[in-house]
Amino acid sequence: MEIRKEQIKTLFDAKFLRVYDLQYAPMGHYYSASRRSMEDLPVLKDEAAYAEMLPDAVSMVVIIKDKAGEAKLLLAREYRYPAGRFLLSVPAGLLDAADKAEKEPLFAAARRELQEEAGLILTEADRMSVVNPLLFSTPGMTDESNGIVCVVAERENLDGLTQEGAEGQELFGGFALTDMETARKYLKDGRDAEGVFYSVFTWIALMWFVSGMWKE
Repeated sequence: MEIRKEQIKTLFDAKFLRVYDLQYAPMGHYYSASRRSMEDLPVLKDEAAYAEMLPDAVSMVVIIKDKAGEAKLLLAREYRYPAGRFLLSVPAGLLDAADKAEKEPLFAAARRELQEEAGLILTEADRMSVVNPLLFSTPGMTDESNGIVCVVAERENLDGLTQEGAEGQELFGGFALTDMETARKYLKDGRDAEGVFYSVFTWIALMWFVSGMWKE
């Protein structure tokens, strides 16, 4: 199936969200939510451009080891408006134009978002790796995508953690440094300690943490 630009109509256009009518047949219409301009829609990319496509955002698996070597997963409580609740969340954020111009856009966005959302400034001693360059979150409804980055940092203390750098509509309700036992419980229960469901990206972070693959 091929959908051409002239078959697409913009139905809604706001700062961070657009809705498109993707006409795939004379009487066939599929409605898709997107953060992208029409020119950047995945459906219009050829195979070469699709293979090099950057995600909309980066989500992070942030593992912090203390001086004794104990590792904890850095999670936070962030208010998610569509869910109407504070959800257990990973540090995350959209790639901006400056990030995309960098040699390693995902790492650039990760560094910036970690400083804004957690007050955590990465150093050369900290280890960053790409878990997955681009994952579609709900491709039946939206082309929204996230790259997954793992950060492993060693800190003697976490006195500098702060959520005061959050901007715009972001609303945080504190950190949730999660040890291995608690992470396994969250995975088993499918909910956090307050009985609230969490996002697929939090699930990914919990799974990556308990798997131990971040140690490789």
